[in-house]
Amino acid sequence: MKKILILLSFALVILASSCKKTGEQNPLADISNLSVGSYPTLVSNGNLNFNYNVPTSKVDIKIDKYGEDIDKIDLFVVEGANSDPSKWKKIKSIPFTGSGTALTATSQEVATALGVSLTALSPGNFYTFYNRAITKGGKQYDLSNVGSALGSNSNYNACFQWTAYITCPFTAPVGGSYKVVYDGDWQDWSTGDIVQVTDGPGANQINLSKVWPNPAYGDIKDPLLVNIDPATGSAKVPKVTFAINYPGTATAQGSGAGDFAGYVFSCTGYITLTMNVTYNGSPQGALKLKLQKL
Repeated sequence: MKKILILLSFALVILASSCKKTGEQNPLADISNLSVGSYPTLVSNGNLNFNYNVPTSKVDIKIDKYGEDIDKIDLFVVEGANSDPSKWKKIKSIPFTGSGTALTATSQEVATALGVSLTALSPGNFYTFYNRAITKGGKQYDLSNVGSALGSNSNYNACFQWTAYITCPFTAPVGGSYKVVYDGDWQDWSTGDIVQVTDGPGANQINLSKVWPNPAYGDIKDPLLVNIDPATGSAKVPKVTFAINYPGTATAQGSGAGDFAGYVFSCTGYITLTMNVTYNGSPQGALKLKLQKL
């Protein structure tokens, strides 16, 4: 790890020395001209999900450092992700107290930094936090000046950025009429069409059998069930053969690891799912379905 920091220093010294007159002493001849630098390292992730519209909901990680002593961490945030520091919004400065220093942010702190209302932090959105290390000597290190090798190589365990999501607990019932926001991949419905979502049969399930398939194109083979985590609204779709008579058969399965498909947010009536679909055994890709309750 130290090699990367020293190499960065070499590059800076070489750039500066290129403007010197010939015959002057090579600055690389004296190792005291080089600096070690510093960067935060990840100790552990804490909670990385905000509860929707709860101002005190908090996310957190714990860090350590490598290299020079760190005085504080300046914590920044953006909606989505953006590596350009001019786009970052500062939340606060956090004193570095050694291994296990906690970096925390509440929903209200994020909203204040971004200059938006708390309700603008919508379920399904994600926010990236950027850590800027300020050494006791006053030097600053973040993604903009450490080089991509250090910032992105997991072998160094550098922690210059981390991500949190906005979620909300799932509370049934949520069944009823929904407007199609997007079905442009599978195209059983057009934007604005009204479809029916059914609750159950389990306590934390919804049934999309009246959505996929559209009765005009196919018949139900097995119910297209979505399993929902009641704490976060995250949704999984185990592989199921959900339709016949297209002609043929169609299957669906959550496109993410462990059948993860997306979210069902009862607090806002919004459903967003991405499922791997096959038709007659031929992969159709990861298809998106978005619905908004009326």
